[in-house]
Amino acid sequence: MTLRNCRRPLVLALSLALAAPGLAFAQTAKERELEARIAQLEAQVQALLQSQQQQQVTLEQTQTRLDEVAVAQPPALPAGSQPIQATTITPGANPGTAFTLGGMIRIDGMATKTTDGDIAKGTAGRDFYVPGAIPVGGDGPDTYLDGHGKFSRLWFDASTTLESGDKLGARVELDFFGGALGNTAATNTYGATLRHVYLTYNNWLVGQTWSNFMDTAALLDSVDFVGPTDAVVFVRQPQVRYTSGPWTVSIESPETTVQPFGGGARVVTGDNSVPDVTARYTHRGDWGHFSVAGLVRQLKHEPVPGNRSSDTGFGATVSGLVKLGSSTDFRYQATAGEGIGRYIGLATVQQDAIADAAGDIDALGGWAAYAGLRQVFSPALRGNLYYATSRWDNDTALTGLAVTRKVQSLHANLIWSPAPKLDFGVEAIWGERTLESGADGELMRIHTMARYSF
Repeated sequence: MTLRNCRRPLVLALSLALAAPGLAFAQTAKERELEARIAQLEAQVQALLQSQQQQQVTLEQTQTRLDEVAVAQPPALPAGSQPIQATTITPGANPGTAFTLGGMIRIDGMATKTTDGDIAKGTAGRDFYVPGAIPVGGDGPDTYLDGHGKFSRLWFDASTTLESGDKLGARVELDFFGGALGNTAATNTYGATLRHVYLTYNNWLVGQTWSNFMDTAALLDSVDFVGPTDAVVFVRQPQVRYTSGPWTVSIESPETTVQPFGGGARVVTGDNSVPDVTARYTHRGDWGHFSVAGLVRQLKHEPVPGNRSSDTGFGATVSGLVKLGSSTDFRYQATAGEGIGRYIGLATVQQDAIADAAGDIDALGGWAAYAGLRQVFSPALRGNLYYATSRWDNDTALTGLAVTRKVQSLHANLIWSPAPKLDFGVEAIWGERTLESGADGELMRIHTMARYSF
């Protein structure tokens, strides 16, 4: 081997020896860079794991709170029945008390003609049919228009079934058929007046509402506020009532109205010391209902201190509704007795008793009846035709000839309901009042009504 040839392996070896440390150094730097990247990735993974664990804890805490709220809340209500607020509006009431609000907006308009003078402005006879207000012996016929919203109404109910199973209830109902706060020339404002206010406990009722002597289920479907006013039993007063099945009995607030000797305006005595007592039996079936009621009451008058007089009043009434098919029904009521004038015709036709010259009273006898047909022509249209009358046994030697002997009326109406709870009605009314003298007066009226109940 020549020197030149020996030098080549030596150079190669020396080159490899010199290059080896550099290669080792370069490999170590890459490993360090790789280790740094791995450490960085491990840190990022650890951070993600910690974030995920924190989110899981937060979700579990949120779910726990939601579960607690769900347990505290009542069951979900059906669609359309959810309350408008989350808490009760009767916080002082028994748990589970249901509170309801309802009423109606009603506007009445009337065109009236009377043959013997006009009915005084601002009196009830201008707002609805009041037979005792029909003028007799006046200065000839008169025609006039009236309109009002006094019969609009609001009511509030509360009802509770206790854990014991006992049932509690209460109602307050108002309308605006009360004292005027304005006048028809400017504001037409009227004060709210109390109609019903009572509480119920199981079968007991205590408070002011319709008399037990009155059958509200037999009332006619009238456009006029009352309808067969001449004959209807129509009294609202304080009472205590007990109901057991078809039977109801009550003791009710007493009052005596007296026709003074020789005629004149009635006297409301305020002298009674014994409540009126009533009892009613009602039988119901698919065909309708039949009801009979009795009334016994004290009549008492003390025109001057120490001059006290009393008598006993009593009466009976039979009423009902009979279905004559799927779209026709017949409604009726017949009442008779002595000393029951306050219970008939809104106490505007006759009095309970007649006074003699000494102030002693005698119960006034009489009878009243109405009957009507109701026909449903379509789901949106119905009509009614009915007649009502009452007759009274005045002793003209005591009353004179200017008192009412009888009243009667004939009504026909149509009621259109273009939408649920919305009614438009028109009713034609003819009424007549006859005095003991034989004189009479007539009323002709067109009564219109728009009503939305809610």
